[in-house]
Amino acid sequence: MIKNPVLTGFHPDPSPLYHEGWFYIATSTFEWYPGVKLSRSRDLANWETVGYPLSRENLLYMEGNPKSTGIWAPCLTYSDGLFYLTYTDVKLWTGAAFKDTPNYITTATRLEGPWSDPVYVNCSGFAPSLFHAADGRKYFLNMEWDYRARGKEQFSGILLTELDPKTLRPISEPVKIWRGSEKGSVEGPHLCQKDGYYYLFTAEGGTEYEHAETVARARDILGPYELHPNTFLSCAEHAPESPLQKTGHGGIVCAEDGRWWYACLCGRPILSQSGERRCPLGRETLINEVIWSDGWPYLKNGTLVPDEMFEGYGEKKPDEPKRYDFSRGEPADFALDFQSLRSAPKYAFIDGCLRLFGGNSPACAFGQSVFARRQQHFAFEAATCLTLHGRSFQKMAGLLYRYDDATYYFLRVAYDEARGQNCLGLLCSVQGRFSMPLGSEEIPVGAGPIHLRVRADHGNGVFSYALDGVKFTDIDYPLDVTLLSDECATPLGFTGAFIGMQAVDLNDKTAWADFSYFQYTPLS
Repeated sequence: MIKNPVLTGFHPDPSPLYHEGWFYIATSTFEWYPGVKLSRSRDLANWETVGYPLSRENLLYMEGNPKSTGIWAPCLTYSDGLFYLTYTDVKLWTGAAFKDTPNYITTATRLEGPWSDPVYVNCSGFAPSLFHAADGRKYFLNMEWDYRARGKEQFSGILLTELDPKTLRPISEPVKIWRGSEKGSVEGPHLCQKDGYYYLFTAEGGTEYEHAETVARARDILGPYELHPNTFLSCAEHAPESPLQKTGHGGIVCAEDGRWWYACLCGRPILSQSGERRCPLGRETLINEVIWSDGWPYLKNGTLVPDEMFEGYGEKKPDEPKRYDFSRGEPADFALDFQSLRSAPKYAFIDGCLRLFGGNSPACAFGQSVFARRQQHFAFEAATCLTLHGRSFQKMAGLLYRYDDATYYFLRVAYDEARGQNCLGLLCSVQGRFSMPLGSEEIPVGAGPIHLRVRADHGNGVFSYALDGVKFTDIDYPLDVTLLSDECATPLGFTGAFIGMQAVDLNDKTAWADFSYFQYTPLS
């Protein structure tokens, strides 16, 4: 039996594909760079990262993108000897009536790339997908955003546009084929053709606890579409006892043995100190088997709530600690596990270390110098060792535990002119409210290497430090891990907690920090 979610930590909006014995899933990456995470598995239990296709500036340029913009809801398909990836690079989503949502398509013969220059399709809404019809025609789907409306009515329906099969550019005017169910906020369209029907899968209800996956079908691709007898394929809104919440925004695939599989996002809430449900691991990816009855898909368990355990094709191997040792250059899995913010920072593997050159502040939408990886376990430990090269309070480096530009914890080393040496301090920002809990009690640590560690156990966390890498001393400031969640973002967020290394230079951009290793250890 395999335990859900199969992709833990920040893996939202999964787009599944089955091809030549492999299950593939593409997930959203928002402001994290490179864009779109591709994962694959033979058995549905053990997954590996293939890569991030959007790794060139002409495919993805996000400098200045606000938090929780960037890559929303990619779609991965295969046809005609090519992999096709559709994606939105959202430039504006809140604070105004508008959403600026350019949509693109890129292709590759191999998932590892290289990926083609992007083809621009439209910007009428987000969460696009590409449907390859049996007759060779290609159709582009996306939700439509109506800035004139209010609330869920701004999600005004699903548009279908025919594309030229070669150029992938529109050759028809968009047609609105579906306005959604009464739940509303219809988005994330995916089409499937089976037994003479076109099945339309859409996400509805927003991406919080009312989230659902709605199904409709039609004989003609343009409709009219009739609703599923249950309306939804999945929805945990009325099952608060389920550990898997927010279930929706996904798609289905058929394996070579004829079994059908549904992948969708979910959240695993834990209770904050105030009793609120919060998901610091972000929106994750689950899988559930689907059966067909009377021409409609249903979860195999006969309910709308996905299974916490399911029978796949293998057994999950235990999660092991991962140590990234920079003494011999770049570790083989570093680029698969770590991402940066909006673009690649200035860095080098030199003198047995990862050298990060000082960038902008942790609150800036431009030029941050960060490498971080997902928090994938409720209980974990992460540690690193760094040496700072810079003599100013404005030059700093350390261990970052982050949700977004407004909410983060940063245990950093910086030079203190009054003491004439480096000191260790904690910078905190919660929904943009900045504080320095240690104040004048920052800890002198000298000029040499210092080991920094963060340990979390569900909703609670603590930072520690050591000069020898063995005897760690806790920082007397308890961390509320639940603040690093969608529910605490303002006005709402879509990512999850990341842990990593950051270097900052607010003076003249000449400072750097050398990191000798990074280790991530699951504790449960």
